[in-house]
Amino acid sequence: MNSFGRWLRLTTFGESHGVAMGGVLDGMPAGFTIDREAVQHFVDLRRPGYARTTTQRREPDEVVWLSGLSDEGRTLGSPIAFVIENKDARSQDYATSETGKPLRANHADLTYWLKYGLEPQPGGGRSSGRETVARVVAGAIAQQWLRSVWGVTVQAFIQQVGPLVLADDYTAYPLAQTYERLCYCPDAALDEQMATYLAKLRADRDSVGGVVGCVVHGMPAAVGEPVFDRIPALLSYALLSIPGSRAFALGDGFDLASRRGSESLDTLLAMSDTGEITFESNHNGGALGGITTGQDLTMQVAFKPTPTIARPQRTITTEGETVTHTFTGRHDPCIALRAVPVVQSMVALTLADLLIGTAPSGAHR
Repeated sequence: MNSFGRWLRLTTFGESHGVAMGGVLDGMPAGFTIDREAVQHFVDLRRPGYARTTTQRREPDEVVWLSGLSDEGRTLGSPIAFVIENKDARSQDYATSETGKPLRANHADLTYWLKYGLEPQPGGGRSSGRETVARVVAGAIAQQWLRSVWGVTVQAFIQQVGPLVLADDYTAYPLAQTYERLCYCPDAALDEQMATYLAKLRADRDSVGGVVGCVVHGMPAAVGEPVFDRIPALLSYALLSIPGSRAFALGDGFDLASRRGSESLDTLLAMSDTGEITFESNHNGGALGGITTGQDLTMQVAFKPTPTIARPQRTITTEGETVTHTFTGRHDPCIALRAVPVVQSMVALTLADLLIGTAPSGAHR
């Protein structure tokens, strides 16, 4: 399927080297004003060639709005449709001289061939990370609605690139400055180290994995369901749908497996007159029993190294021939960097989908 969400539903379309990418966002309340310049700026953050640490494919990624908005940017209640043209695709980079087409290791080339009988598509076709540009457009809209209506903010950032890890708690950094950094890491010194490391990695014709952290502030308590539609389940479903993602953790995640219960209790300290609970810590990431506690929602998503690297690889072709092939093209040395706005978008879409049916009176204004 190519659709995500229930109340707020996004359908995306397009291939990496096709005419355009696009999406249809259905379910936004009528009368809400969207800042289209802010949407474009957010899309620019994942744009190919935006920084020297990412792929050298150069796409302007200008959002063209087709329906659902007035001239002033107010939602009409009808589906919001948009496209982003592909203007710098180089399908010739994927041409080969072998009998049949070689299958890239760690890539959807193999599974798309096994499931659909499709030969490897230029740039990965529908499996490419290019597909996520439509998610970012919709996610930017969802973020504006969450902030305006509920006072909820979502901020993703780079937590790890290869061996370089953000060691301190996220509260030690000004997360609002994340996108001012070259590698989207809130620690300025570590960000520079990451940029240097990735430059050397590119020169070595290799790639590396990374971890994207995300914090949601202002999320109301008591949102989510206790069994299947648990907050962690919904968020993990959304985030593990991003190409290249490999693991999800809420709060302290995998670290909790090595701790004692006495070390990981989020002690309840006090209750205000309005019923707001104060906690001593937030090891569980802002959700208990699948339902939000009112604390910050904190999570991490791990991304694998970019599978297409400019080194000879032994593989097979679609004709069953064993070959050694060097794959060309323009690829990110660490896909986690450009996944930062995508993670932020998928979290925003997930939470907006949950809240869209319970917006307070007049919230669409």
